[in-house]
Amino acid sequence: MGKRIISQRRGRGTNTYKVSKRAFRFKLKYPKMLSGEGKVMKLLNSAAHSAPLAKVSSGSGSFYIPASKNMVEGQKINFDNLKGTPKKGARTSYEASNKIESGNIAALKEIPVKTHIYNIESKPGDGGVFIKSAGSSAIVSKVVGEHIFVLMPSKKEKKFHQNCRAIIGVVAGAGRLDKPILKAGKQYHIKKSKSKLWPRTSAVKMNAIDHPFGSGRGKNPKSKVAKRNAPPGKRVGLIRPKRTGKRK
Repeated sequence: MGKRIISQRRGRGTNTYKVSKRAFRFKLKYPKMLSGEGKVMKLLNSAAHSAPLAKVSSGSGSFYIPASKNMVEGQKINFDNLKGTPKKGARTSYEASNKIESGNIAALKEIPVKTHIYNIESKPGDGGVFIKSAGSSAIVSKVVGEHIFVLMPSKKEKKFHQNCRAIIGVVAGAGRLDKPILKAGKQYHIKKSKSKLWPRTSAVKMNAIDHPFGSGRGKNPKSKVAKRNAPPGKRVGLIRPKRTGKRK
C-alpha cells in the first residue's frame, strides 16, 4: 500500500501542518484616518510575529502596531504633522519640531532624510505593509518631487508616494537570533508554533516512493520542470519558470 508524500500531506491542511488561527488574531494596521495623539495601552507577545506588539488607543478606536525600540506602556504617540511651532534659534523646520520621536506615525513627506522608519505603507491608506520583523528598519534616503526614496534593509532603494505613512524608529526585538539554539527540542517548538516544516529532508535523499526526486539515480532535480496542471506531489522542482535551458 502506498502512502502520500509529504507535500501532499501538508497540502491537505490538517492541524498537523496548519498554524493555529489564534496566532493571527492581531492585525498590524493603523486606521486610514489618524489625528491628534494616541497612547500605548499594552505591550504584548504574538506567536505569529517575531516582534512584540503594541496596542495603541486613538480617537477612532484601538489598533495594533509592531512596537518600536524602547517603547513603554503609557507612552504618548503623535499622529499629526511633525512640523510644529518653530523653536527659537532653529535653522530648519525639522529642528523646529519636537515630534521626531520613536513610535510616532507620520507621512513620509513629514520625515527628515536619514531617519529610521518601519511599517511603511505601500500606497497611502493601506495601513502599513513593509518592514515589520524584529530589529529591522529602513532609512529615508532622498526626496524627488512627490516621491520619497527609502533605503530598505536589503540595501536597495524603493520609491514611495509622499503621503504614505510610516512609524519612526526601529522595530523592537533585535538580537532575537543572536542566542544559539542548543537543543533540537527548542528548534522543534519554535517551528511548531509557526507551522514550519522541520526538520526538512532533502528530496534527493528520500526513497523513490516518498518523492519524485527520490532514489539514487538521476540526481539532477533542478532540470525537472513541473507541468502546470500537475497535482500536489508531482508539482515539485521548477514551478512555472520564466525561462529554461543554459544561458548564452
